[in-house]
Amino acid sequence: MTSTPSPETFSTWRLTRNTPGYAQRHGPELGTQASAGRWVLLLEAVPPNPAPGARQQVRLAEDGYPCFMDCQDLLGQQLQPGRYQPLLLSASTIQGRLGEVLGFAHQAMATENRYLLGGTHSPDYDCSGLVQAAFANVGVWIPRDAYQQERFCQPVVVSADDFSLLRPGDLVFFGTPERCTHVGLHLGQGRYMHSSSSTHGHGHIAVDSLHQQDISPVASHYRRHLRGAGRVVRCHDGATLP
Repeated sequence: MTSTPSPETFSTWRLTRNTPGYAQRHGPELGTQASAGRWVLLLEAVPPNPAPGARQQVRLAEDGYPCFMDCQDLLGQQLQPGRYQPLLLSASTIQGRLGEVLGFAHQAMATENRYLLGGTHSPDYDCSGLVQAAFANVGVWIPRDAYQQERFCQPVVVSADDFSLLRPGDLVFFGTPERCTHVGLHLGQGRYMHSSSSTHGHGHIAVDSLHQQDISPVASHYRRHLRGAGRVVRCHDGATLP
């Protein structure tokens, strides 16, 4: 019988179950959620007998996101050593998959859900987690957080008075003049889907509009904080085809 290798014998493996990724070494705040099948790069040696609650610093291969995972969560999995192989996708190929991206988002909204900070898999998402999951579902990896997604995308000119250049599948960014703090997925004609907290939003996935005529409290709040928009034309690893 072949024994399962211990985690200290290699530095990269594929997760066999959904595993939370925490924002800090201590504390309950989620940074992300790594679904089964994702590749994890160990940044520290996992002790063979970790103390209860001990966490391991890792980096997720597909989006480069750093976080902490519970050592017991890692040791309790059947480890699959290997190497992440990013896909080479052209901008036109990515654009051709946007229908499936939007379909995933609509299905997520139709499923009972709530806003979850750090949520990146069904049923509960935060804003950037929903967007990342929708693209990842079709094999297109983009960065984890909203401000990273804004920097990653090809800029598209947009304002509350003119969103004619936006296409379905573009990302719409909101926040302060200094930083992007929220993102939505453009559906068409100025309408966007987003997972928003109950502080200024719905507390779940919903659709709002950039139209000035939409005077609902949530739409009005985010329209005042509109920063810009962007188009996904490459995968996170930066490898694209002409």
